[in-house]
Amino acid sequence: MKKITVAFLFLILATGAIANAAQSDVEIKGRRLVSQSPPFTLTLPSELDLVYSSSHENPGENSTTHVYLLAKTKGKQVEEMLILQIADRTGPPVAPMTVPPLRPYTEKRIFLKDRVRKGGVTIDYLIQLMAWNPDAPSLQPIVKKGIIVPPHWALQGQFQFVYQGEHAVSIRYSRNVNSFEMKVSDAGDRWESGSISGSEKRVYEVFQKTFLEAIETLRTITP
Repeated sequence: MKKITVAFLFLILATGAIANAAQSDVEIKGRRLVSQSPPFTLTLPSELDLVYSSSHENPGENSTTHVYLLAKTKGKQVEEMLILQIADRTGPPVAPMTVPPLRPYTEKRIFLKDRVRKGGVTIDYLIQLMAWNPDAPSLQPIVKKGIIVPPHWALQGQFQFVYQGEHAVSIRYSRNVNSFEMKVSDAGDRWESGSISGSEKRVYEVFQKTFLEAIETLRTITP
């Protein structure tokens, strides 16, 4: 039987079919995130405010994808952001639900890629350097609210898992490298994984610790 792959490519935000607000199945209290469907809790890397949410039906897959965009700002400028996507089965299974493998934007700036088994689910994750693009369709819900997304380097951590074959979860958390109160370079070659050193390496180590600690707090609730 052909498997259904849930493509977490921000198509929901990029298209115009985002009129319906996401269901209130996710609650944010300080750094604590609580999801009702699927049932899990997570301690976020930082206190982030929910900026935008939407839902999109996927009739061919008998599923609905909910998107939640969270951000932490200083003044009107984003310092950290997180995009949470949850796909829920809504009808009889067409095929087993899966997620595509995580792939870095470039091999030169990927620092970590691994998987861990926790709480009954297999979590795939990676950490890489990326560049925020304020013109990206996925970020327009933030930009349209008057929040500035600076075109800076950002460290990004991604992780995803499938829950009981009925739900798929993807989280992408990123933080501006200039928000760590350390002087770092804007030159891309200073951030290449094979030669990173000095302040850039210290910033990465802080980010890695915070991101992996967030994964460690994931708690799934099995019925």
